[in-house]
Amino acid sequence: MNKADLQFLAALVEAPSPSGFEQPAAKVFRDWAAKHADSVETNVMGSVHAVLKAKAGRKPGPSVMLAGHIDEVGMMVNYITPEGFVAFKAIGGVDAAILPGMRVDVHTADGPLRGVMGRLPIHLIEEEQRKSVTKLEKLFIDLGLPAEAVKKRVRVGDAITYGVGFETFGEGMAVSRAFDDKMGAFIAARVLAEVKKAGRATGDVVAAATVQEELGLRGGITSAYGIDPDVGIAVEVGHATDYPDVDKRDHGEATCGSGPIIARGPNINPVVFELLVKAAGKAKVAYQIGAEPRATGTDANAIQLARGGKAAGLVSVPLRYMHTPTEVLALSDLEAAVKLLARFILDLKPGTDFTP
Repeated sequence: MNKADLQFLAALVEAPSPSGFEQPAAKVFRDWAAKHADSVETNVMGSVHAVLKAKAGRKPGPSVMLAGHIDEVGMMVNYITPEGFVAFKAIGGVDAAILPGMRVDVHTADGPLRGVMGRLPIHLIEEEQRKSVTKLEKLFIDLGLPAEAVKKRVRVGDAITYGVGFETFGEGMAVSRAFDDKMGAFIAARVLAEVKKAGRATGDVVAAATVQEELGLRGGITSAYGIDPDVGIAVEVGHATDYPDVDKRDHGEATCGSGPIIARGPNINPVVFELLVKAAGKAKVAYQIGAEPRATGTDANAIQLARGGKAAGLVSVPLRYMHTPTEVLALSDLEAAVKLLARFILDLKPGTDFTP
């Protein structure tokens, strides 16, 4: 991955954007996409749609929407104690077990405040309590400020994010909070740029940075309805199973660095699945297949059920430690996903029938 693309990825994942507070990440996406798209629009939900028009003078081919959500799990200020400590509620699927001792950022109108997630130290916890996870309502945030200063600067409803950012490490690996799923929006934007570089597709292409996925696919629902594409691909993270204690018989096999995961199952249009596999072969990228016997819990659900039904697909990047501050992936899988999806779009022909 070149330096400019790496900087775009880092800026996107580090922009604070818990569900309902996606504006900073939306701006990063919008500013980058504006350099490559024919138009960039933001709908009333806050989702950003970067549009690349089809080739001129030809019979139009299928229109395509690529959806990657830009919201992340986080927290929200719920109460400020008389002493100036902050109580909070979770936004999305926050794991209480990882929070004690963590550094966080409280995003106020005047800018972020660094805080520390506090609880009783182990010495002051009863022996039986040490064996269980401290509940969210027993944790609090210490901002290191007098109570008066906290109450002046912090409002109930302010968003809170994990106080960590993007790093590369090891051999070709990266770690950050919020790869789920700002990485998907990054891939969608990159694919749009690659399709433009290749001379455009036969149909319109929309890279959609959707919002509030973690709270029920809300941005995906409204974007799929509003854009009304012929085919839509959700670009997501998938559970890597290449580390200790993951049962592959239950969760399947997905390895970081072995290529993106192409989903197969009732949420996925079978024609789209086969075309994605064919595109991977033509692009000469490795891929993995993921079994999805139920609804996938991604924007692919929203796409499939939009209007009278849409041809939906799901391409995921293997991710370790999902919904933690240290989500880990292989950068090569992102590049492979870009090549795969660009090839898929460029090969779509006018009259393609997605009927099973």
